[in-house]
Amino acid sequence: MRKKKTSKSSSICVVQLNLLSALSRWSEKKMVSMITSSSPTAPPPSYIPKCIPKTPSNVLHSQFLHKFPSISSSHHHLTYLAHKRLLPLLTPKASVGSAEYIVEPGTSVSFSREIRVPGCSESLVLLGTGFREKIFAIIGVKVYAAGFYVATSIEEKLDSWRGKQASEIVKDSTLFTSIFTAPLQKSLKIVLVRDVDGKTFWNALNDVILPRIKEPSSADEFALSTFRDTFQKRDLKNGTLILLTWVEPSKMLVSISSDGFPLSTDAVIESENVTMALFDGYFGDSPVSPTLKSSVADGIAVLLN
Repeated sequence: MRKKKTSKSSSICVVQLNLLSALSRWSEKKMVSMITSSSPTAPPPSYIPKCIPKTPSNVLHSQFLHKFPSISSSHHHLTYLAHKRLLPLLTPKASVGSAEYIVEPGTSVSFSREIRVPGCSESLVLLGTGFREKIFAIIGVKVYAAGFYVATSIEEKLDSWRGKQASEIVKDSTLFTSIFTAPLQKSLKIVLVRDVDGKTFWNALNDVILPRIKEPSSADEFALSTFRDTFQKRDLKNGTLILLTWVEPSKMLVSISSDGFPLSTDAVIESENVTMALFDGYFGDSPVSPTLKSSVADGIAVLLN
């Protein structure tokens, strides 16, 4: 009897081992089958996680045009209305003289023909563009592009210069003084084309302003201090926009933004000596940007003829 029980138990164990072995082999085959038969195609839309952000079409389009500027130019020119409706944030890179923009040729920076500036009661129109260049070891390095905007009423203020050519206008200091003293709003839009720390940028402005003020008053010193503090602790990255806006001859607004067009005023400079010195630095007899003054003279000539 004992021998029969032992034999029966051994048989059961063998059967169990065979079942486990068969189950193991089946599992392995099933897993291999699942791996090898998996499709590389994307899952159905219903399985795509909703948390993954979708890149806006205007961003993709902008990136495409940035890589292919020659396409950008012709495409913008031919489909201006579509771009205005579908791609309001797209800045054309190579469309000189389009319906909405003027491209400064030295830096390829685009300037809107018309802008609304913080602190101004009306839109301003573009008169001309240029660039500021610094010389390092005999090599000229472009630091920023600039566009000069004025109120549309400027034509009335310059009526006595009607018929003058640009070559005459650019040499006429009285005309630019009239623009400064005229009770109309005007703004200099600066677009950096390289990274500059705020202290360096301010020092460049101060080098323009200070030599033109013979004996700074306490009001001038306070205005210069305010001006300096506005830039001193800022890192001005490539693409930063700076607006220097003369709302009155003795009052200038400073707006700075590294993320799109400035929407507010960062500082108010109230000193006619300071604001006039800065204006003279760009449009006086020794302008820091001859290309800007020359372009503005061309714009005035077109406006008055």
